[in-house]
Amino acid sequence: MDDLPFDKPGRFFKGNLHTHSTGSDGKLSPVDVIARYRDRGYDFVALTDHFWSLYDFPVTDTTPYRTDGFTTLIGAELHCGGTPYGGGWSNGLWHIIALGLPLDFAPTRDDETVHELTARAAASGAWISLAHPGSQGFEPHHVLEVENIDAVEVYNSGAAYYDERGDGWYLADGLAARGRKIGCAAVDDAHFDGRPHEFTGFVLVKAEECTPEALLAALKARHYYASQGPEIHDIAVVDNVVTVRCSPAESIIVAGRGAASPQWHYGQNVTEHSFAFDGGFSDGFLRVTVRDHAGRRAWSNPFFFGQS
Repeated sequence: MDDLPFDKPGRFFKGNLHTHSTGSDGKLSPVDVIARYRDRGYDFVALTDHFWSLYDFPVTDTTPYRTDGFTTLIGAELHCGGTPYGGGWSNGLWHIIALGLPLDFAPTRDDETVHELTARAAASGAWISLAHPGSQGFEPHHVLEVENIDAVEVYNSGAAYYDERGDGWYLADGLAARGRKIGCAAVDDAHFDGRPHEFTGFVLVKAEECTPEALLAALKARHYYASQGPEIHDIAVVDNVVTVRCSPAESIIVAGRGAASPQWHYGQNVTEHSFAFDGGFSDGFLRVTVRDHAGRRAWSNPFFFGQS
């Protein structure tokens, strides 16, 4: 199944897709931020400073900090006006993570719409994600109107810490239920400002090599899963049976569209379970959650049935 990464060639690489440095409102220099992730065993990181005039529209060149076995993705957190809900800390701005940007990506115009900005980023080859949607109250119809969003942040540990709105699954499920093949990312949105949420949200990307090109291609193909710590080793779908293998867990949950779809399995150190869907996969999509005994979760992207 093309939606699932587990049978694809290569291995999983651990990375963070949303973090900040002194290039905008972070407290550590770019070299120090990247060293923190490398020293914690990450395989890659994206430095995504705020692309605002206040910071002279930074797209930080992190290529000098790449080493054997560790790489960086060039990106930024783009902004433009026109969200459905103004005011507050976001000041009515869209927050868009764009990875794979050119270093000379042109500054945002004052009158640029989210449609124009995301189209311009996509045309440059970028992978595009909607940042902390729970904090800004986005609803599915707001995102359905924007063609070039590849993913939403289903967990942003910074938002979870600051305002208890770090969960974006309500939005991802709403989009998937409407047929949108959306990717789902977990990030820490770290600013290294003394708040203890760094390294608590990340993605595992399946690729043949740890290079920017291979990682971006895998992100665009949704060949990854999101996690706070647990690992998903495999999800296989055969004859209306979904089999999940994972690191030791308290529960494995398979859910799709609506309250009638979920199935779950609880136990001590569960590492594998199969779920039979006797009526087939009529809901159109399913997704898997693995929860460990500490309450940390890993999530698959939604995988779809009966769609091209």
